[in-house]
Amino acid sequence: MELVLGLESTCDETGVALVRGRELVADVVASSMDEHARFGGIVPEVASRAHLEALVPTVHETLARSGHSLDDVDAIAVASGPGLVGSLTVGVAAAKALALALDRPLYGVNHVIGHAAVDELVHGQFPDRTMALVVSGGHTSLLLVDDIATRVTELGHTLDDAAGEAFDKVGRLLNLPYPGGPHVDRLAREGDPAAIVFPRALTAPKDRERHAYNFSFSGLKTAVARWIEMCEDSGRTVPVADVAASFAAAVADVLVAKTLDACERHEVGTLVIGGGFSANSQLRDLAMSRGAERGIEVRIPPLKYCTDNGAMIAALGAAVVARGVAPSALTIGVDSSMPLETISV
Repeated sequence: MELVLGLESTCDETGVALVRGRELVADVVASSMDEHARFGGIVPEVASRAHLEALVPTVHETLARSGHSLDDVDAIAVASGPGLVGSLTVGVAAAKALALALDRPLYGVNHVIGHAAVDELVHGQFPDRTMALVVSGGHTSLLLVDDIATRVTELGHTLDDAAGEAFDKVGRLLNLPYPGGPHVDRLAREGDPAAIVFPRALTAPKDRERHAYNFSFSGLKTAVARWIEMCEDSGRTVPVADVAASFAAAVADVLVAKTLDACERHEVGTLVIGGGFSANSQLRDLAMSRGAERGIEVRIPPLKYCTDNGAMIAALGAAVVARGVAPSALTIGVDSSMPLETISV
């Protein structure tokens, strides 16, 4: 089987990995998150410069851990979208240079689909038809996967804020450190998820047909902001843990309910959940319990594969190579809003 080198540089993590078939050989991630913390969010220019500094050392570290050299690599895979334009450009330029210097085929692949593909490194090959829910700071997408390398259909997506983005914004409302998502998740485990009834957007009967597979979390974020303001205006102390737990419960409830409904409508028996927000404990617990009740197998990779990493890109690249998909041209560009039907370019 071919040894595939995967490069990930869509946002603030520089990821490099080597995958052979469905075996992860080595995986290294360099994060620039600390550099963005003082700004309270990702700064694209800072992220691009961090990738420039980290990419070559991260490639060398991956090779050192694997015991391989660049001459052993059979193909180069790189995330060419979606993501931040500057960050993507650094990764794609490096991948082109490696492909040209080594005379190896280049594969520009879809970052979001990579979040689903990485599960094959953990739980094995997908069934003939699989549902994938990819949830992260920038994406909330529901995908019907007939073949992870050649046939993926986007059923639905977020109409505004992604789930992870909403968590980070609520973290700011609660004056939690950046990034707010993990802190909200931690506090949610200490609070009462039934303390406050927050809205479940796009779940009313009138929305179930038109937006059966779409999500919306902007209104929920606003509802949390208004509730906090009302609490403070009345002179009460904001019950931070209860707010976090009730908010997290609303997000998990909508994600799981809509996704499992989609599984049943499309007669899919396996659900894969990936992306940075799949690390959320309430989402994991609720998906597992409700999936078991409805006879649907729920597969969620370990936490180290949830955030952006090279393994997801190498895994998707290896799948594309194994199916005999034509390589990308050395003239490929980057696409910050790459459609999810595009698996490789």
